[in-house]
Amino acid sequence: MRKFSKGEEEAEVNMTPLLDIVFIMLIFFIVTASFVKEQGLQVTKPEDNQTDDNPPPDPDKRPISFIIDSANRIKHEFRTIDLSSVSSIIKRGSVERPDVPVIIMAADGSETGTVIRIYDEARKVGFRNDKIIVTKKK
Repeated sequence: MRKFSKGEEEAEVNMTPLLDIVFIMLIFFIVTASFVKEQGLQVTKPEDNQTDDNPPPDPDKRPISFIIDSANRIKHEFRTIDLSSVSSIIKRGSVERPDVPVIIMAADGSETGTVIRIYDEARKVGFRNDKIIVTKKK
């Protein structure tokens, strides 16, 4: 018996025909694809309704306002502040806008003591009782 011995040959896969087919399919799909412009909703923006009859609000007439939430945090102009800074805010506001009221809005669950302290600070600065408004936050 005769044995033929060959050296070990590595099997090789020729990728060239596969790549040719992939590129041909890619070109085919690009050429046959239909590009459609997507239709969307048309948005109409509202017109500016500022006329001479309806002037924008005057920033000098804006009241000095404080909001007390249910966790007893005090907010002034969208910032959370400390009770110790209330006095300086009221003083600055009374100098910049002397005829505006102080508005204190308290939420359900807020402490009455906080409302009274803000009220007292406004009285110390010189606001009369009719210029200090205490309301319930809605």
